Amino acid sequence: MRILIADDHTLIREGLRKILVESFPYADIHDVADSEDLLKKALDEKWDIIISDISMPGLSGIEVLKQIKEHAPQTPVLMLSMHAPEQYAVRSLKAGASGYLTKESAPYELVKAVQQILGGRKYITNEVAEVLAGSIEQNNTQTPHEQLSDREFEVFKMIVSGKSISAIGEILSLNVNTISTYRSRIMEKMRMQNNADLVKYAILNNII
Repeated sequence: MRILIADDHTLIREGLRKILVESFPYADIHDVADSEDLLKKALDEKWDIIISDISMPGLSGIEVLKQIKEHAPQTPVLMLSMHAPEQYAVRSLKAGASGYLTKESAPYELVKAVQQILGGRKYITNEVAEVLAGSIEQNNTQTPHEQLSDREFEVFKMIVSGKSISAIGEILSLNVNTISTYRSRIMEKMRMQNNADLVKYAILNNII
């Protein structure tokens, strides 16, 4: 069995590897630290399952997921995130993920999730199921932040967390002009005037 782990934090990768080795001692486990290496290895080699972080330098995990599903649709991908399911679970599953886990729950649920996905099923926790149900109910009344693309939503979250345009550019490996363009699109789509409006909206909608 071949497993690929993608996360930009060394401790997270080592922790995930340790959990997996205990339950799958004969697995061939590899890891990468950014989305560029993830995409290259995902498309150049065959994997039984890929476990990927959502927030990484360069392309976001969801953007890489979309490319993986386009070129290697049979490869299952389990998405991991430090964010609550309300923020990324629906986006991940719509993009083709076979499951969604928060990093907080990974030590307790990772092995079960991998086993279920390797068995050909999706892994959806009760919490994620509730989010999905709510998404279906609200499908005809999209909230402003749900209109954002995956990358725009990522930039939006960084803006409302207080990061500067230059800091966001550095984190995402994008130039300042590109981040400014994303910010303008976010403002336009959400009908906001400034960062303070975005922060207020984020607080009211439990995004921060």
